[in-house]
Amino acid sequence: MPKPDFVSLPHAAHLSSEEVQERAVAFEWAMSRRRTVRDFSHRPISREVIESCLRTAGSAPNGANLQPWHFVAVSDPALKRQIRIAAEEEEREFYRHRAPIEWLEALAALGTTAEKPFLETAPWLIGIFAQPYRVLPDGQKLKHYYATESVGIATGFLIASLHHAGLVSLTHTPSPMGFLNKLLERPAYEKPFLLLVVGHPAEGARVPNITRKRLEEISSFIG
Repeated sequence: MPKPDFVSLPHAAHLSSEEVQERAVAFEWAMSRRRTVRDFSHRPISREVIESCLRTAGSAPNGANLQPWHFVAVSDPALKRQIRIAAEEEEREFYRHRAPIEWLEALAALGTTAEKPFLETAPWLIGIFAQPYRVLPDGQKLKHYYATESVGIATGFLIASLHHAGLVSLTHTPSPMGFLNKLLERPAYEKPFLLLVVGHPAEGARVPNITRKRLEEISSFIG
């Protein structure tokens, strides 16, 4: 068993309590302006921007540093068209036969339907996959611990990074998502986590008029 190898914490910041408070409030304000968008512009985004945001996602904390994720960034129009066709097929089946009434009622307030034109309009789609285990060259399988939790955290980092860059995104989870393995050429053992739609908002883009729960509703303090 290998011995732990530790190094000094890089770039440790020594901030005053006031600076910590200012940073916390500034980030809260910035992230409070993030909204899920369904109206995207055709305006292009460079690959370098997406690469930078993905490196941020790859820095997320994860179980035993096994980094059980894979991101497939798609800008090819033909492939985005295939993804849209497959996703809408699953969505229509979901809306017509699989979705419980309570879920349909919740979605109705947001104005969503089985039609997903943004899958073609947005310049980038990012398929996010969780890896429950890895396969060594000799075929041996090694389990990844807390894979789903780790990928969820990395996805949060990615969304925050995209928002910080001035972009908008949409988390899309057609159910089931097995078609993504085939279209994005990922091995069968990887589990599609979600499809992240990335771009600039369309001119005059609108979002649902929603409210967020108050701090008192989502948190408790002890001590």
